[in-house]
Amino acid sequence: MKPIVLVAVLLAAAARSEMPDTLVMERGEAAFRKNGCYGCHIIQKFGTPIGPNLTQVGRKYQPEYLARWLRDPSQQRPSAHMPALELTEDDVQALAAYLGSLR
Repeated sequence: MKPIVLVAVLLAAAARSEMPDTLVMERGEAAFRKNGCYGCHIIQKFGTPIGPNLTQVGRKYQPEYLARWLRDPSQQRPSAHMPALELTEDDVQALAAYLGSLR
């Protein structure tokens, strides 16, 4: 394969692999707003500081843990005051990826 063609193929592959991550993050942020998470949590300066500030939650928790938390908060911490959410699995994954990216 010619070097120019190889570079073009690699750049196109890289762009495709980044696009889904960006879309997932946008979907996660939209799920945060759509599900009213801001009613109890704050990210940056948006939201209400009733529950934990989530601005840097990704520094402390991995997306896998956050997904388990979103599916059933009381299973992760029985004393949690967070309600059980009715999220689709796609929303759980997107929201966990978004929250996990917050550093």
